[in-house]
Amino acid sequence: MSTSPFPRNWSGDLPQTGGKDRGRKPLPIAVRSVQQQDLASLAEVLVNSFHSKEGLLGLLYPLLRMGIYEDLRSRLRNKSHRYACLVAVHRASPETLNAAHLHQLATVPGVVELFEIPARGRPIGTVEMTVRASHPWHAPQSRGYLYLSNLAVQAEYRCHGVAQQLLQACEQTALDWGFENIYLHVLENNASARRLYRKAGYQLHEVESGLGSWLMGQPKQLFLRKILVKRSMT
Repeated sequence: MSTSPFPRNWSGDLPQTGGKDRGRKPLPIAVRSVQQQDLASLAEVLVNSFHSKEGLLGLLYPLLRMGIYEDLRSRLRNKSHRYACLVAVHRASPETLNAAHLHQLATVPGVVELFEIPARGRPIGTVEMTVRASHPWHAPQSRGYLYLSNLAVQAEYRCHGVAQQLLQACEQTALDWGFENIYLHVLENNASARRLYRKAGYQLHEVESGLGSWLMGQPKQLFLRKILVKRSMT
């Protein structure tokens, strides 16, 4: 039985936010691969994004944060060849690189280290990518399909384009790995996340209903897909 502190079905699903700040200007950020020293900050970003400090959960908050930290550390230590955890770091200097420029750094396709850009400061956002085994009703590729999960942005930096730049970085990684599609899940009642993914070009691939949605009225999971177009290097 899993003891992971991540919520069940927590995959690629940003927390609910209001729409009042959608006009904010994009932040200059650097996107790079995760490093060991990032894990404590990432655990804080993730627990703040997906767990409440109110009531009983507030009492469990330190344990949840520690559990997420250990989960991240385990995945980083045991990561497979086709796994990437990307972090966004706020960079206000002229050296800032955004996700749209990352393809210029790729020297060896499929190497996650192309994101290892020197960047100071604490991470303000993160996303993970991995290759999952194929299912006949999901993706027909025998090698599996590329799945995006655990997209989160620190509360005060939301609506500044951070999530969009992380998604763009995921797309470039997918192309470098030789994949033409990215898949993710989002809950049907998470309007802000659905709006983000729709704007980024994700489309509904499948509606997944379980016993929870039929018997307890829980929100259904939407399985989304984006078909990637290789960007010109010129």
